[in-house]
Amino acid sequence: MLPLIRTLFDIALFRKGPESVPRSSILLIMSLVLWGLAIAAYNTVFAPTNQVSFQREVFGFILGLACYFSVLAVAEVKERALQTFTALIGCGAIMVLCFIAMVVTVGQLLGNLFVNLLVVAYLIWSISVEGHIIAKAIDRALYIGVIIAAVIFVVQIGALEMVFREAPEG
Repeated sequence: MLPLIRTLFDIALFRKGPESVPRSSILLIMSLVLWGLAIAAYNTVFAPTNQVSFQREVFGFILGLACYFSVLAVAEVKERALQTFTALIGCGAIMVLCFIAMVVTVGQLLGNLFVNLLVVAYLIWSISVEGHIIAKAIDRALYIGVIIAAVIFVVQIGALEMVFREAPEG
C-alpha cells in the first residue's frame, strides 16, 4: 500500500502521471478503499453523514468517472482506464486527507478566512491534478487536461444541483 500512496503523492505533485500506476484491479480497489476512508474522515470532521450527503458523494463520484471514461473513449485510449481511474480516485483521496489535515491543524489557528482560502486552493489543486492525470492519459498538453477537468467539475456541480435540489416549501 505504501508504494501506491507514494506514487499517488508524486502524481498529485505533478512528478509522475497515471502511467506510473501499474494496471491492477487490486490497486484500483485499494484506491477505492482509500477514497472511502477519506470521505468518511471528511464527513466525521466537517459534517454529520446522512443518507443524502452520502448519495451526493457517490453520485458525483460515479458521474465524474463516467465523464473521464467518455474522454478516454473519445481519445481512443480506453485501455488506460484502469490506471487513470486508480490515479484519479487515489489522488482524490490523498488530497482530501491533506485538506482535512491542513484545515484541522493550521485552519484552527488562523480562522475562517484562512479556511476559505484553503477551500479555494484545494479546488484549484484538485482540478489541476485531475487535468494533469487526464492530459497524461490522453497524451495532450496540461492545459487541455485542466480544461477537461474544469468542464467535468462544472458538469458534476450542475448535475448534483439538478438531482439533489430541495423541493420548494409552500
